Amino acid sequence: MRWIASPEKDATTATLEKRLWDAADQFRANSGLKAQEYSGPILGLIFLRFAEVRFAAQRARLATAAASARRGSRVDEPTAYHAAGVLYLAPEARFDHLLTLPEAADIGASVNAAMRAIEQHNPQLAGVLPKTYNLFTATLLKELLKKVSEIPASVDFDAFGRIYEYFLGEFARSEGQKGGEFYTPASIVKLLTEVIEPFHGRILDPACGSGGMFVQSARFVAEHQRNPAAELAICGVEKTDETGRLCRLNLAVHGLEGDIRHGGNVNSYYDDPHNATGQFDFVLANPPFNVNAVDKERLKEMVGPGRRFPFGLPRTDNANYLWIQLFYASLNARGRAGFVMANSAADARASEQELRQQLIASGAVEAMVAVGPNFFYTVTLPCTLWFLDKGKAGTPRGDRVLFIDARHIYRQIDRAHREWTPAQIGFLANLVRLHRGDALDFTLGGDEAAAKIREVFGAAPVYADIPGLCKAATLSEVEGQGWSLNPGRYVGVAPGETVSDEDFKAQLEALNEELETLNAQARELEATIAANVAEILEA
Repeated sequence: MRWIASPEKDATTATLEKRLWDAADQFRANSGLKAQEYSGPILGLIFLRFAEVRFAAQRARLATAAASARRGSRVDEPTAYHAAGVLYLAPEARFDHLLTLPEAADIGASVNAAMRAIEQHNPQLAGVLPKTYNLFTATLLKELLKKVSEIPASVDFDAFGRIYEYFLGEFARSEGQKGGEFYTPASIVKLLTEVIEPFHGRILDPACGSGGMFVQSARFVAEHQRNPAAELAICGVEKTDETGRLCRLNLAVHGLEGDIRHGGNVNSYYDDPHNATGQFDFVLANPPFNVNAVDKERLKEMVGPGRRFPFGLPRTDNANYLWIQLFYASLNARGRAGFVMANSAADARASEQELRQQLIASGAVEAMVAVGPNFFYTVTLPCTLWFLDKGKAGTPRGDRVLFIDARHIYRQIDRAHREWTPAQIGFLANLVRLHRGDALDFTLGGDEAAAKIREVFGAAPVYADIPGLCKAATLSEVEGQGWSLNPGRYVGVAPGETVSDEDFKAQLEALNEELETLNAQARELEATIAANVAEILEA
């Protein structure tokens, strides 16, 4: 199925984003610093601007309440802000105070002091905020403060979040692969959240990066007229300390708190700081793909039913099936997971196939979605979205897996990058709901998504296999395909469609990725055989 949306964007927000980014780029050009050195301070100022808008709104509410009740004012009590999920800002930590400082002042020292004051009054941010503003000249800081102040105070929560996420994405793009390790494009995360529907409960991301999965989960809850701070208990793990701090900052920007373990020696392969096994309602993640050199000797005590690696350890030097098992094992009896994975994992052979067979046989694999190339800033390869649902075992769909080919559903945002529109996300999520037999929900996507569902599945929509789009395969059909979870093996091609050059390129890239994996397995097997032969000859 082909659905290529118009490249139009929200012109007002896009213009503001670009103007702010141009200012940041000028900041970089005149400071001589690398992206990772100036990204934190710039995000810190955007955070402060957002924090002040929410602080000012709460201060006004408190002032009105004091006037009407004729009692003592609470406008300067930090607890009166914390109770509303708002950060308290001391006078010296407010954006307007910094904006009006004369250039002759030591603005860098003043901004550092502002960040320290915020941490002092808001303990959840202890050690999180950047304090390196002394690296920049007063002229540069003054100019950047002016640019950030152009974000209108009237901009709503979602627009502020989009600006912040835009900066995260642009820094990811400018930092190359390093940035790509901790940033997942918003449209992919939105589809993950729309499918697993995290209305209420405990949510885990053991490779949480800058926290985008948590932010989108909170947005999903807010769009359904509930309070995310009250509905979600957020838990994350991030190996890199700097990125972990960025995650906590991102949560604070959106009025959220979470238990984020980061830095030091915390590593999700070996460590389980949240005692996650069987404890979570939801898991969302975009783990690093095809990681090698994990020390499996350290994992042997974690193997077996009811443990972190219930199906066993892969013999290949590849961590994809370690991550997949961690996600599965963290779910409670009705838990759902949505995560991004390399295409090669859906077809991997040898020991990984054995592990995948056990996972499929458990009945927990709900859906697989093939995503086309160019959705990520730092890599062009396509990927696959996996959805697990432990609650579906024993239901009428317990012995089926839904396969969706979404490679030809996208909006081209520039020459090298694509995304999904809200209507496209709403369409794909409601395709899954149709298969579940659940009520449709067009909170995201609205009338356009609803019209597309009716166009494809009828005026009174009922799930049906659609060649080129979706196929609900039985476990026996999956077994017949060598336990493959590659949507392309099941969905087929729509009548009248032919395989495009782009499809051929994607297939070739996927085959090459699989060939590299098989070659690595062959080398490992050769070494084992050689060692065994040598041992026999020496005996």
